[in-house]
Amino acid sequence: MSGTGSIVEGGAPSARSRALAVLRVRSRALALGVLPAALAVVLVSARMTGRLAGDPWPAVTLAVCVVAVLVLLVGGVFAAVVLRASPAVTPTVPLPESAAPDLYRLVRDLADRMDVPAPSAIALTPDCDSWLEDRTHAAHRRVGISGGREAEPGAAPVLVIGSPFLWWMRVAELRAVLAPVVAGTGPSAHPDIADARGFVRGLDAAVDVGGRPGLGWIGRPARLLLRLCQEDAAEMERGVAAAASDRAQGVDYGLRIVAQEQVGLAYAGWDRLLTRVALPAWRMGRWPAHLDAGVVSALTELSRRDRLAENFTSRLGERPACDLLERPGVIDEAASLLAARLFHGGPAEAGPDWSPVDWAAYPEEVVDRKWRAEATRLHEALDALAVPAGPGPTLDRVLGYLTDAAGECAAGEALAGRLSGDLAREERSAGAGGADAGAAVARGADAVPLFPLQPPRSGRDLLADHVTAMVCAAAVDSADAAPGLDWLDGPVLLVAGERRADLAPRVLSLVEDGDPEPLRDWLAELGVRPEKPVRLV
Repeated sequence: MSGTGSIVEGGAPSARSRALAVLRVRSRALALGVLPAALAVVLVSARMTGRLAGDPWPAVTLAVCVVAVLVLLVGGVFAAVVLRASPAVTPTVPLPESAAPDLYRLVRDLADRMDVPAPSAIALTPDCDSWLEDRTHAAHRRVGISGGREAEPGAAPVLVIGSPFLWWMRVAELRAVLAPVVAGTGPSAHPDIADARGFVRGLDAAVDVGGRPGLGWIGRPARLLLRLCQEDAAEMERGVAAAASDRAQGVDYGLRIVAQEQVGLAYAGWDRLLTRVALPAWRMGRWPAHLDAGVVSALTELSRRDRLAENFTSRLGERPACDLLERPGVIDEAASLLAARLFHGGPAEAGPDWSPVDWAAYPEEVVDRKWRAEATRLHEALDALAVPAGPGPTLDRVLGYLTDAAGECAAGEALAGRLSGDLAREERSAGAGGADAGAAVARGADAVPLFPLQPPRSGRDLLADHVTAMVCAAAVDSADAAPGLDWLDGPVLLVAGERRADLAPRVLSLVEDGDPEPLRDWLAELGVRPEKPVRLV
């Protein structure tokens, strides 16, 4: 398929000109590096022909030759680093054609309709985005990051698709969303644009190499060259995107507008699922094995609650895009494990301390364990503060300690500080022991998690969470209550099969004001016995 030049010339004339501007930066840097050598050649030639006889030309020629050799040596090392350093590669789940023949046919059909090269391969990422990624760099083959047809020199980019799209979107919607992405293979194949992109990626990788011991000097010229070409590189990418968008105008354009609404909805549901549902499990050493299937449940629940999303559930009768996969459950599990690695720093493989959990088992194996682990930590903190234990780990012990008629909450501050310290020590201990997590790398020396989900919680928030966990554990032990899972809010308390969402303000009244009465009234209503010891982990 030809037409790569026409895409750039017709869709965005500035893309190629910006690429040439980036390449001019490279040419000027090369010219600057060989300038001392050229001057040395001129001086040596003049000396040999007798045109520069006598002092001080012998000393000047020698000095220039020494400088030229040093500059060539340093420049050669720098150029070798830029050429050989491994550019960043996003960790993805590879999707061979045998695992998704229908999806490959859909993508090739899109490429044929737009007269652009088809992507060399397809991979999935546990995020709500899609893009093209070049994996032809020789360094990727040396370290085994990429292999197969997509790693061959001159191969088309790899199409990376957000895995939540496959489960939430319908086939026609996915096709419409992927059209402008696939259209980008045309500009990517243009020699000038490919060369400019390779130069920028090499500089970016050289900056990373500059952080290693003994190679700090590499980073300074690399950063300087990046600054000199960053504006042109950014405009080049905008031009490429504009060209791809123009080329995709004739493919499902009307449906694409509707599909973009699904992209925003999928992002909202995915973010909520990760932060509210997956993160508590990851902290317990478990990883939900079917996050992509879970996002469908989360978005269906959102549609039920939000009238603005009601019309979206009517699409669920159409063919889902995950039907394009031969074994969607296996792919979902691989994407879920990668999500845990990227967003939490979990190990790259399942193990005794890092095992999958199904949604049906989530309430008992994650929610109940989470509550009891936090209740245990709460009572250990009370022990450290020399609070009388009484008959055992009871809710009365917590209520009595936090009750403050004056409303100053000094006890709460002390307990919150103790919990913060204990939790920080546990996390440091887990990080030191999790050698597998630290050793799992996306490329070179990159560490995970790459995208932490939550900032550190305040001491007051930690205290409220732990008191809530203690109350829920007591309700499960002494009342008709059970742990549950809400797709949008995560762990919840179920009483007689119904969610109780009125606990949080009563806990805050105790934690922030030292007033236990609202919480005691709530416990009495449910029949929870605060004096009864709670089963801990």
